[in-house]
Amino acid sequence: MENCKIIMKKTSPNLHPSSPKIVFIGTPEFGAIILEKLCEANFKPYSGRWPNEPFRPVLVVTAPDKPVGRKKIITPPPVKIVAQKYNIPVSQPEILVNSKSQITNSKPDLIIVAAYGQILPKEILEIPKYGCLNVHPSLLPKYRGASPIQYAILNKDKETGVTIILMDKKMDHGKIISNSKFLISNKEITYPELQKELAKIGANLLLETIPKWIKGAIKPKAQDESAASYTKILTKKDGKVDWRKSADEIEKQIRAYSPWPGSWTFWQIIRENLLRVKILKADVFKSHDEKVYPIGKVLVVPQNEPGIQCGKDFLVIKKLQLDGKKPMNSEEFLRGHPDFIGTILK
Repeated sequence: MENCKIIMKKTSPNLHPSSPKIVFIGTPEFGAIILEKLCEANFKPYSGRWPNEPFRPVLVVTAPDKPVGRKKIITPPPVKIVAQKYNIPVSQPEILVNSKSQITNSKPDLIIVAAYGQILPKEILEIPKYGCLNVHPSLLPKYRGASPIQYAILNKDKETGVTIILMDKKMDHGKIISNSKFLISNKEITYPELQKELAKIGANLLLETIPKWIKGAIKPKAQDESAASYTKILTKKDGKVDWRKSADEIEKQIRAYSPWPGSWTFWQIIRENLLRVKILKADVFKSHDEKVYPIGKVLVVPQNEPGIQCGKDFLVIKKLQLDGKKPMNSEEFLRGHPDFIGTILK
């Protein structure tokens, strides 16, 4: 890493004549992890022709800085933070076409996209000689769209992976260049954990794929449209817990929707006064008690933890957070809020 700092300038990075110029497009943590791994690697697309120096895009395109949290602090996207760390020029358009001139002037041979959130228009797709490669965190054509990692957790998939496609005008529709599978052995894996694993796989897959792609050693394969499935963009409303679902379904939601949109419910304290409660960690408790309780009722289950009656079984809350308060484990929470037991969550 020290060598990287010596090599890098505060302007555009120096490139060997045989080095392909690459523009990297992405925004969230998935893209940031990939960009970081690529920048850490000694990337050699032409054996014996490209010197042993770190990979550097000539330009990074990402989303604008946005207000984050209750205090609405203007915060740069994760990809921008990584780009600045490595002194890579950054463009932050509201819509991608607004950066067309910057991308064109960079004269990229290849564009890499990792979780950008916008479909690339034709005028961008046609710029690079070797096309635009998208790193997608699923085994396409399964789980096209914005939330493939969340869906893998929600559906309790035993296997997922990463696919690199040659982008076209449709969402996650392009021909497959390469893919790599990942076995989900951890049954309690959360979204951030799975995202990190898939991003690392994606970076390694890119390092293996790009040299072969540029050499013309890979023949793209069309996706099987009959096997295509789709995911949706998640909104804050999706995090609202429906206690009519089984405890198993809700527990998966908590892991899949962490940290966004989260999994939350309402606790009624005094008459119409509702407090939003975010559930951060939970387990499933299968009771042999034949008594049926109202859906959403908070009871005490073994180990003196709050258990919520669901459509099937109980959801045992391990960690939670009231709006505007710090996260607490259930034991700490009940000491301060013993009246939580016996209420019905809405």
